[in-house]
Amino acid sequence: MATITELRCPICGRSYSATEVQYTCPVCGSVGTLEVLYDYEALKSQLDRDTLRNQHEHSMWRYKALLPIGAESKVSPLRVGMTPLYYTSRVAERLNLKQVWLKDDAQNPTGSLKDRASAMVVARAMEQGIQTVSTASTGNAAAALSGIGASVGMNIIIFVPATAPEAKIAQLLVYGATVLLVEDTYDVAFELCSEMCLSEGWYCRNTGMNPYTVEGKKTVSYEIAEQLNWNVPDVVMVGVGDGNIIAGVYKGFYDLLQLGWIQRIPRLIGVQAEGSSALVHAWKNNLKPEEMQPMPADTIADSISAGVPRDRAKALRAVRETNGAFMAVPDSEILSAIPELAQLTGVFAEPSCAAVYAGAKRAVQSGLFDKDESVLLLMTGNGLKDIKRAQQSVARGLRVQSTIESVRQALGIE
Repeated sequence: MATITELRCPICGRSYSATEVQYTCPVCGSVGTLEVLYDYEALKSQLDRDTLRNQHEHSMWRYKALLPIGAESKVSPLRVGMTPLYYTSRVAERLNLKQVWLKDDAQNPTGSLKDRASAMVVARAMEQGIQTVSTASTGNAAAALSGIGASVGMNIIIFVPATAPEAKIAQLLVYGATVLLVEDTYDVAFELCSEMCLSEGWYCRNTGMNPYTVEGKKTVSYEIAEQLNWNVPDVVMVGVGDGNIIAGVYKGFYDLLQLGWIQRIPRLIGVQAEGSSALVHAWKNNLKPEEMQPMPADTIADSISAGVPRDRAKALRAVRETNGAFMAVPDSEILSAIPELAQLTGVFAEPSCAAVYAGAKRAVQSGLFDKDESVLLLMTGNGLKDIKRAQQSVARGLRVQSTIESVRQALGIE
């Protein structure tokens, strides 16, 4: 187990021991989402990159020595992590860029990157003998927690907006979670979940509130670096709602930089939907995280819809410290990006990560990329999560009669 030296607040800089605080900074409140830091010098003396190469573990747990969990601690038997990284020459050609990579985290067990965070939170819950874990979610985090929890027989309670896509709600119920459909926004569901966890003693997986969600999500950066032979891309683009994923991407590269395994952290670009773009507004107006106010959250990309981004402090820092950017794309471009990306790569993306491809197109048009830069697009959720939006993005199939003549006519073959 990596030795945790402190839990540090990104707002006030206060430091806490790992046993002193369970969730957010007691002084800064919910905006003070704590960061887990390690004894990097000790890790450097114990590990090297070749140690990982020789491991036979093909999941996120190949990095167990860099994670806040004991070496012998139980974890979910589901294979989370070590998802494929694709070089996409056709996307590079379409965008007029030298190199474009796709990291397809939709191939995790429940179909999203958020399995990484849930696997970490469930593992820590098992270490502590906790029986009930709960979360609020627009769908993917809930599915991840439900599936990972089911794999180890844990009691899972979910708070999800009643407007979440039906496919995502069905997934929760199939896994046997207790599902509370909240007749309100995600932000309201988040507060309800937080309050119930604190009053009932459940372990809360809520994004940002639990500091170990980032520690699970950061493993995607470890994989990107290892899969590219420790030569990281110039730019990594990430869909952003609560800000926890981009915070995790930054943390993973930060860890590797401290260990001397990579030479730099990529420039991070966060993509939001125009209808839910609180972090874009904050970045453009140079706001501090604690100055941010709730903003409208209305977009087809439910996975990146958040009126009050919960991990806003670490998300803003990730972009600002890497000389990156936040940008917004309209729902119309997100919708058209679903089939375009699929037809270029064979990767079926839900709206939240189709937004990343739409953002890449806009970034090229605005000169945000240099033509010689290598760019990685992080795909965080499977298109089957929201089949309704996928159906809206394409025309219907050609209807034919049961005759060769009808087939020929439909295909325009004389």
